[in-house]
Amino acid sequence: MSAPENMATPAYWEDACKHLMKKDRVMKRLIPQFGQACLQSRGDAFATLARSVVGQQISVKAAQTVWDRFAKLPRQMTPSQVLRLKIDDMRDAGLSARKVEYLVDLSLHFDSGKVHVEDWTAMDDEAIIDELVAIRGIGRWTAEMFLIFHLMRPNVLPLDDVGLINGISKSYFSGEVVSRSDAREVALAWAPYRTVATWYIWRSLDPVPVEY
Repeated sequence: MSAPENMATPAYWEDACKHLMKKDRVMKRLIPQFGQACLQSRGDAFATLARSVVGQQISVKAAQTVWDRFAKLPRQMTPSQVLRLKIDDMRDAGLSARKVEYLVDLSLHFDSGKVHVEDWTAMDDEAIIDELVAIRGIGRWTAEMFLIFHLMRPNVLPLDDVGLINGISKSYFSGEVVSRSDAREVALAWAPYRTVATWYIWRSLDPVPVEY
């Protein structure tokens, strides 16, 4: 179940914007500022997660360089092709020993059917997160980014995301320090479209959308 190369905007986006502007004063101000821009999904599940592993704890620019080198190694970016790669070649592409282990574990989970990609459309968010965090190198934040940017789930609230917490602090608390429970309370008004509100909070800090 691969997403098309340039997957369209989620069908719920327009309804979500109307709902959020009606329910939340900050959203009423933010949403019109960013016009037609919205969430888009690209690539397939395996490649998206592999990219997120490669990009951990390094700058966006460095991550792109390493990914470009790594992506040339397999004939296709599939679990079985990655499992055929030599560890030395992966290291030469700029991957740490730990990231090589993570990519191998990710490939094994996909190749053996431990992750149920075909069933994800019918599974709830937490069930998918549970499958993903069982893979080495994938924590809850990465799993939530995957739900947002790949599966485009409408109601994800990534409380471990620094940008979300900073944005809530700026827009709702005049820059004061915000706890997770403060953030959760603000987001009560956003349901069932917490993903969309999160996306606009990110835009308030950086108008250029991130794509995973």
